Amino acid sequence: MTVILSNFGVGGLVGLTGVAGFLLPIVYTGLLQMSVTQGLALSFAAFILSGALGSFNYKKAGNLDVSFGLRLSAGSMAGAVLGVKLNLIIPEEQVKILLYVVVLLSGISILLRKDGKAAETEKKAAAGAKEKGFRLEKHLVPTLLLGFVTGLICALSGAGGPILVMPLLVVFGTGVRVAVGIALFNSIFIGIPACIGYMSQCDVPALLPVLAAALASHGVGVYLGSKNAVRINQGVLKRGIAVFSILIAVWKLFL
Repeated sequence: MTVILSNFGVGGLVGLTGVAGFLLPIVYTGLLQMSVTQGLALSFAAFILSGALGSFNYKKAGNLDVSFGLRLSAGSMAGAVLGVKLNLIIPEEQVKILLYVVVLLSGISILLRKDGKAAETEKKAAAGAKEKGFRLEKHLVPTLLLGFVTGLICALSGAGGPILVMPLLVVFGTGVRVAVGIALFNSIFIGIPACIGYMSQCDVPALLPVLAAALASHGVGVYLGSKNAVRINQGVLKRGIAVFSILIAVWKLFL
């Protein structure tokens, strides 16, 4: 029941805001006291599903650059493979500390992110304003490098992907809505090698009933969240997620 409720709730938050997936590993390794490999295997399976559902909706809305997303994801898949390998040789307690640090930094980044400014930049671009500065999608090597580094960090720590990738894409000149769409699409390619790698270290038959319940409830949550996103004050909700994340991370790290 805890798995179902947490996946439904986090899935709903992902559908509403595009972030919050990074909370799932905390539920598995903290609340349910699962091993890191079990928690990350279940989390990345959910990230694959939410990434697929989210990127499909963003593609329909014209907010997903598939070509750029594939180039970024090529680097991410390689980085994710290395991230899993590093995770499996680092002591579990140190991995948990890394996970809580990532959650803490994710919460802080949500609080500090200026969505209003990013949205204004996107409006100017849509209106035909002249684009200046470095544009990541026009450069293959930096795109692959960014994908590799973010894929490694996400697979190693259990971060879902969008919380790290989306703000970086905005910094490099991608419109905020397109950045969310690409980040969700990218999370599929981080999630596949990460899920396979962590699942290979688990008792898969014993984990399958939990996995089925998690994916079903997560999918429903993402679907309902995305349907109601326009009715929710995004700023207030994201700040709430940020404060909750910071409190949980501080509690796990220092108390």
